[in-house]
This record gives sequence, structure tokens and C-alpha cells, in this order.
Amino acid sequence: MEVERVQDIANLSKGTIPEEFIRTTTEQPGVTTVQGTVLEVPIVDLSDPDEQKVLKAIDNASRNWGMFQVTNHGIPEESIRNFQEVGKFFFELPQEEKEVYAKPEGSKSIEGYGTKLQRELEGKKAWVDHLFHKIWPPSEINYQVWPKNPPSYREANEEYTKHMHGVVNKLFRLFSLGLGLEEHEVKKAMGGDDLVYLLKINYYPPCPRPDLALGVPAHTDMSAMTILVPNDVQGLQASKDGQWYDVKYIPNALIVHVGDQLEIVSNGNYKSVLHRSIVNKEKARISWPIFFEPPADLEVGPHPKLINEGNPPKYKTKKFSDYCYCELNKIPQ
Repeated sequence: MEVERVQDIANLSKGTIPEEFIRTTTEQPGVTTVQGTVLEVPIVDLSDPDEQKVLKAIDNASRNWGMFQVTNHGIPEESIRNFQEVGKFFFELPQEEKEVYAKPEGSKSIEGYGTKLQRELEGKKAWVDHLFHKIWPPSEINYQVWPKNPPSYREANEEYTKHMHGVVNKLFRLFSLGLGLEEHEVKKAMGGDDLVYLLKINYYPPCPRPDLALGVPAHTDMSAMTILVPNDVQGLQASKDGQWYDVKYIPNALIVHVGDQLEIVSNGNYKSVLHRSIVNKEKARISWPIFFEPPADLEVGPHPKLINEGNPPKYKTKKFSDYCYCELNKIPQ
């Protein structure tokens, strides 16, 4: 059975969208977005020599927002640009070329080109196609699902990953210190050097009714942490105090989300951010999140140093793969 891709539907849509993409009125961005107010999420300069100031800013953002943007992160602009260009190139290939990388029907792996990701309640669909593949560690990489076209795809991804390591290690160190732990302890709780980097490229085609559809519905990330770069089309929204706001992102910054596993390890001190993606009438929006995840079989739970009689564990300890299974199938944790 041929899978319908949103890119194809978008090319055929003239002023209307199929019923299954129209969200309920409690979700429609045209109705639920706070208009005229842009969320100024915290911005952290990672090159600031005053590390206490950086630590305080990240700790505060992780407790109160669940997201922040980092500038002067050390990843060259050229590396980000090349990484984005090769991903954009893939989605602009003819459909039959992209289908070579399609996830096989019934595949247990998340990797490959696809459209449907999780069980959607009420049968609604998201206005997005995607490509997933792991980019680290080398033992986890399956190059069969990495596009061969453009030929520079692999080099651009490997270069970006190489620069990303320093940012990841610095952020995990600061999360640890913010929680009052030894500087290596949060990363160790997430698998240490076995931490998996999972790339997802989201491609949101132009949509004739952006007021009715969502690119990705409201969710928190299952990862420990997510770091993303978008193209120049705004579309990220975050929930703050029960309201949906547009998030203004700044050029060449990295957007960092606290994920569910960091919330769990911190025993709720750090908050996983509830967010969603909206779409644009005229332009394709593209984003490149990397999910930093524990290995599938690793058990993740509240850190032993953060629980005591006065602070009992607020979360179950479970294998990361079991957590993901429950989340994707809408089974209570």
C-alpha cells in the first residue's frame, strides 16, 4: 500500500486541506495561539567567561521554562549551513528518490523517511514528513538510511556532529552542577559515552490553512535533551502557563529543550517543555532536532542523590525503550 506523503498532499491542495489534517478547536493554532505576544525564551551566551552566570541562567531556564537558546556555542556558521543545505536538498529530490529511504512497513526501527510517527488520537494527522537516522555513536549508525544524494550529505552530518560534542558535554556538565551533583553524573545517568544522537529532519510543506493544521501536535520530547536548528521560517510554539505562544528564535543560535529523561533524572526539578509546531501558508518550514537519548536498554529513573524521605521519587525507573513504547502508543507511564 502506497503511503501518502504530506509533500504530495500539499502540492495538490488548493485552498483547502483534507479533513484528517483539521485539528479540533482546542488545538487549532488560529484559535489557541496568543496573538501579538512572542515568547522571549532565555538566551544564554555559552562563551561568557563567568561560568557561574552561565550555570545560573541554564539552571533557571531548565527549572522555569524547559527550554533556552544558546549563542556563541562554538559550532561554525558554515558547518550549520552545510548541515541544513544537505537536509533541504534531500526533501527537494523527486519523490521516488526519497522513497528509497522509506521506513519498511512494520519496521521496529524509527530510522528512515516517513510521515506517520505515533498513534494520533482521533485519527488526526500532522502536516509533516520526516527523516530519522542516528548520527552517534559510530556503533549505532546505519548508513543505509543516510541519503546518498547530495553526495556531501555524510560529510556535512559528520562535521556538524563533531562540533556538537563540545556543546553536549558542556550542557550536561552544567545540568549536573545546577542540580547539585558531580559534574559527570547527569551524562553518566543517560549512558555516558553510549549516549545516542538521533537526528530528525522535519519538513513542513506550505499549507493553505495554517490556522487549522499543526506540523507536530503538542508534546514533550522523550529524549534527555534536544538541540535543534530551524530554517528561517518561524513555527515553534511553547506552552507557558497553559497558553500557546510563538517562540522567537535568533539566527545561528541553538534551541535547547529539556527532555523527559532529564526531568526524570532530576526528579522533576528540571521541566520537560511542552511544545508544538505550526505551519506556514507560503513557505516550507524545516527543522533539524537532534535527540540525545539513553541507550534503549538503559534503565532511567530519579538520581539517587536527589531523592530522600522529604523528596520521594516522582517517577518510575524503567528502560528507555519501554518508556518510548508507552509514549508512542499513548499508554500511561
